[in-house]
Amino acid sequence: MWNNLPLDILAKIFSFLSPESLARANSACRHWHRCGRGYLLSTGSALTWKHPPWFVAVPIRSLSACCYVHNPNSDNWHALPLDFLPDPVRLISPIGGGLILLRSTNTTVHQLALCNPFTRQYKRLPKMNVSRTNPATGIVMLDPSRGASAPAFRVYVAGGMSDAPRSCGMYESTLEAYDSVHERWRIIAPMPVEFAVRLTVWTPNESVCCDGVLYWMTSARAYSIMGFEIGTNKWHELSIPLADRLEFAALIRQNRRLTLVGGTCGGAVSVWELGEGEVWSLVEEMPCELGLKLLGRKANWGSTKCVGADGVVCLYRDLGSGMVVWREMKDEGRWEWLWVEGCSVRGKKVQNFPIRAVLLHPNLAPSHFLD
Repeated sequence: MWNNLPLDILAKIFSFLSPESLARANSACRHWHRCGRGYLLSTGSALTWKHPPWFVAVPIRSLSACCYVHNPNSDNWHALPLDFLPDPVRLISPIGGGLILLRSTNTTVHQLALCNPFTRQYKRLPKMNVSRTNPATGIVMLDPSRGASAPAFRVYVAGGMSDAPRSCGMYESTLEAYDSVHERWRIIAPMPVEFAVRLTVWTPNESVCCDGVLYWMTSARAYSIMGFEIGTNKWHELSIPLADRLEFAALIRQNRRLTLVGGTCGGAVSVWELGEGEVWSLVEEMPCELGLKLLGRKANWGSTKCVGADGVVCLYRDLGSGMVVWREMKDEGRWEWLWVEGCSVRGKKVQNFPIRAVLLHPNLAPSHFLD
């Protein structure tokens, strides 16, 4: 019976499987393999969204030929070789469909690429119209066209130092975008020089798109947020709570709202949501015992990082120190805090080093977009 099921019915059944269970199903027979790797994932099914995203950690420096992923379903760590990458890279942001946006680190010029670490695929994006170093980078997901086999998105690049021979190290006060549908860059609009300077010097590159606005956190003197309204090409600045007291601050998106996670000296990690009239409201605080465990012997929150997706927030420092997770328990209608031990693969503790991380829904199907 299972051998004769039509692909669309089998695909519907597969849509309830976690990524690791789908991988096992793909190995059962040729019919299941063709369904799992071809029909289901390439048609953009919501398969991976039925399960929580995986935590993907990439070394900040080229200390390892692997990235390390944590599977929340089994609470296990895995090492994924990155030996297929032609250049050393720095992780920037996740993109839908299991893709990650990377920046090449063997050149000062901002050269971007896409990667699926699970299928070992890699693709360089075209060169930008304006050659620049250290700009702020942001991702905006677009509505997919019917039958699309890859996510539709735009990559926005703002500010940076101009790399033109005659620019003499001037700040680049323009914003340009790469469109994945047309596969080319175009200049969008000029931007205030003050914003270009702050995005170049004081922005760690993480961005959040919410309600048609692309946001970046800046840390000049006190924390603040730079916002770019995509529909009008207008810029504005947004203040945040405890801006001059926060030792770390990160932006994520939760429940379709812009969300701020930050920790103060001698205080707890707090979570705020942005509401109507650009008013922040406190929604949660990390339990003290988990905060102390995350800090370890550190005296402050300065080295803490945060990534988030709908239904889950992860706070971490480096690969071996463990992380605190705040996740939604949908079946129980509540959220819970929990501790995840530092990276250990097959019972062996992995060397500790600094990382950047994203939350990613694994995609096991090769993408034609990366060919």
